[in-house]
Amino acid sequence: MAASVCRVGSTMGRVLAQTRSPLLLSLRRGQASVSYAQSLLGAPETRLSTLDNGLRVASEETGHATCTVGLWISAGSRYESEKTNGTGFFLEHMAFKGTKKHPQSALEQRVDSLGAHLSAYTSREHTAYYMKTLAKDLPQAVELLSEVVQNCSLSEAEIEQQRGLVLRELEEVESNLQEVCLDLLHATAFQGTALGHSVLGPSNTARNISRQDLVEYIDSHYKAPRMVLAAAGGVSHQELLALARSHFSGVSFEYEGDAVPVLPPCRFTGSEIRMRDDALPLAHVAIAVEGPGAASPDTVPLMVANAIIGSYDLTCGGGKNMSSRLARLAVEENLCHSFQAFHSSYSDTGLLGIYFVTDRNHIDDMMHWSQNAWMNLCTTVTESDVARGKNALKATMVGQLDGTTPICDDIGRHVLNYGRRIPLAEWDARIDAVTPKMVRDVCSKYIYDKCPAVAAVGPVEQLPDYNRMRSAMYWLRF
Repeated sequence: MAASVCRVGSTMGRVLAQTRSPLLLSLRRGQASVSYAQSLLGAPETRLSTLDNGLRVASEETGHATCTVGLWISAGSRYESEKTNGTGFFLEHMAFKGTKKHPQSALEQRVDSLGAHLSAYTSREHTAYYMKTLAKDLPQAVELLSEVVQNCSLSEAEIEQQRGLVLRELEEVESNLQEVCLDLLHATAFQGTALGHSVLGPSNTARNISRQDLVEYIDSHYKAPRMVLAAAGGVSHQELLALARSHFSGVSFEYEGDAVPVLPPCRFTGSEIRMRDDALPLAHVAIAVEGPGAASPDTVPLMVANAIIGSYDLTCGGGKNMSSRLARLAVEENLCHSFQAFHSSYSDTGLLGIYFVTDRNHIDDMMHWSQNAWMNLCTTVTESDVARGKNALKATMVGQLDGTTPICDDIGRHVLNYGRRIPLAEWDARIDAVTPKMVRDVCSKYIYDKCPAVAAVGPVEQLPDYNRMRSAMYWLRF
């Protein structure tokens, strides 16, 4: 196993390292295959415990020879003000630059000697630090994670070095037009609120951030009740719990005065933002309405609805015979290079949308057919559409949990979002319960006759006027 210390970006397309899961179908010769239903029922239990200081410990023993263990924290750009936006991302850069006990060189040597992979990411509501290693090295992995999170050195010299790296990364992100488009979508949809902030923050933060700013961020957000120590793979829950008591019992659960950070409410605003640049070859466009929060019962029907719309990418070939009507149109009418239905879900709100990449001559048509796909969900979705969407959604959910790292990430985020890990069997039952009427009703609730948020980057002169896009959010039929 190659050793590495790295960071993982927070883009919609972030892919976590994956290994083969024993829960999936075994197709080796002479071995009976396991049905989908059997694999769900046979999935290991996710065990959850809580330390005296409020830190939660969750694990799933999958029988792998490797394991992934990490700390998931309720901290991200949504907890930042306009002045401090980007502090969490900067701190992520500092995480692996040495601790009070291990200088950077010693930390990297420890990780290298374990043949491990140490990484981190920041999102709008979460921050995660995690390590993938051999199962036998779990104690050392937990110790190192404890050092990284609780005793980051934050030396002035290292802060100055990372300042330049963060500024360069901000410049690089500007060339990732998908990232730019989706950040602009949040900025216009949640304008004037914390969810409108980008995860990376503005360049001013990177230029002016001080050591004191980073220390105050840690003191404000890195509290035990907002942390989950999660692990998946060849791990024993009792061993993980003992390690948590040994290394994390000292994490504070108290705040000074009334300094308890709370998520500010974020108002959705139907609006648009355009960054026209005719020098770019393709236009990147996203349209979205306000969606429900992560724990809403409406989330699963909307996931099925998104699966019905599906996705398409010209570079992957096919499309003409795909079951997604929008994908077939994309091929037959040469509408776009790619599209993707998405639902960015947060604790109390979300963005339900379609993102597409097309040339300047097909923006109008692609927007028309995207909104047409939404209207079909609200009015004419059929039993066969829903059956297809359910199968696609189930396959995606199982496929995304193929390996200890995505399983561990799933555990950490679920415990923060729901207070528990929702098992696949429960997701499967919720998906099975979705009916065409439920899809129509829920889509009508969130999509029909709602003001959308629209973001567009590139040669977008042909993007329809906002009022025209707004008028396409309902059908007048007799």
